[in-house]
Formats: sequence, structure tokens, C-alpha cells
Amino acid sequence: MSVSFAPECTDAKTKYDDCFNKWYTEKFLKGQSLNNECSEFWDTYITCINANLAKKGIKPMLDKAREDQPFTSEEMKESAGTASKEEK
Repeated sequence: MSVSFAPECTDAKTKYDDCFNKWYTEKFLKGQSLNNECSEFWDTYITCINANLAKKGIKPMLDKAREDQPFTSEEMKESAGTASKEEK
């Protein structure tokens, strides 16, 4: 796995990545679990990321950009690769 853009968040990212990869390969792909069991690790990681985005002055710009140009449902589908050929 890669390091986080904020070095102080790398440990939290590693814990989440390790947990997610284990859950995904050992449970999700085998049809044993649909619920991501790593949400507490994600919450810790995203809290660290958001704090660092704010500390570096990036979060207010991201929030403003999301407000000014929110993704449409179609854009969300396209970015996830789920839009059908008829929708495009």
C-alpha cells in the first residue's frame, strides 16, 4: 500500500488498508459478508485526513468546489464505471 499524503495519517491508512484487503479477499469475495467490517479504521483515517486538509488550508477550497460544482448522478455513475451505454 502507499503512504498517505499526510505522513501522520500513514499508520491509520495502513491499518484500514490491511483490514479492508483481508475482509475483501477472505469474506466479501467468498460471499460471506457484505458489510465492510473496517469502518472504525476508515473513520480514524478520514478524520486524520480531514484535519490535515484543514490544517493545510485545502479543505475549505474542496468544500467550496463541491458546493459550486456538485457531481450529478450521471457523473457519479460514470466515475464509478456503472453508467450503461444507453446513458452515455
